[in-house]
Amino acid sequence: PKEEREKYDVSSLRVVFHMAAPMPMWLKEEWIDWLGPERIYELYGGTERQASTIIPGTEWVRRKGSVGRVEIGAAKVVGDDGRELPPGETGEIYLRSAEGPGTTYHYLGAEPKRDGDGWESLGDVGRIDAEGYIWLADRRTDMILRGGANIYPAEVEAALIAHPDIESCAVVGLPHPDLGSSIHAVLQVREGADADAIVAGLPNFLTDLLSRPKHPESYEVTSEPVRDDAGKVRRTMLRDERVRWLQEGRAFRVNVARPG
Repeated sequence: PKEEREKYDVSSLRVVFHMAAPMPMWLKEEWIDWLGPERIYELYGGTERQASTIIPGTEWVRRKGSVGRVEIGAAKVVGDDGRELPPGETGEIYLRSAEGPGTTYHYLGAEPKRDGDGWESLGDVGRIDAEGYIWLADRRTDMILRGGANIYPAEVEAALIAHPDIESCAVVGLPHPDLGSSIHAVLQVREGADADAIVAGLPNFLTDLLSRPKHPESYEVTSEPVRDDAGKVRRTMLRDERVRWLQEGRAFRVNVARPG
């Protein structure tokens, strides 16, 4: 909140870097409004350092949502058939180290998804535009296939977190007999907020933020953290837990009517 920001003198703060998980666009705009675009930088890459991107806030305001261009290494987007996709098309992002494969790390146990010649995937889905800017959609393993349409949880979460009474959230796909998967949102609301009223009002709240097929069919309010200590959404754990609850016949979700 603006009144909270005004309590602090941040004139000595020179730069802020953010990474590890996507920041909702509205939240990044708030940070830029507070500190100025010249002090905000976003980075993308893996712990393995195959490649990395960076985008300063001064560029981001002209390309909102991008994580920047590759500064170290190389990146490409690959389709389901294994072929590299042209600029603008969405697929799986592969990265390659400028120093060659396996030069910065060594895996113990599980191996990464490789595409030959040193290219490796971190499991992210996205696109690269004609100027080389990367735009992330979501993790491939988190994507929800609903009625033949690809739904990216991060997009739905960004819309939900824009609600003033929602502190955090996670969106997962749950089994559906007709659609394959349905969209379920796990919410953490602000202390003292009316959870029932929030859930009842979300279909209308989301109308201008998401297309109708992307609206959650069910909601759940929890007091348990939906993110780990690094700030990443624990979707796999949340999804597996709720699938088990469904199998056990446990009641945990509130179904809502989508807007017409």
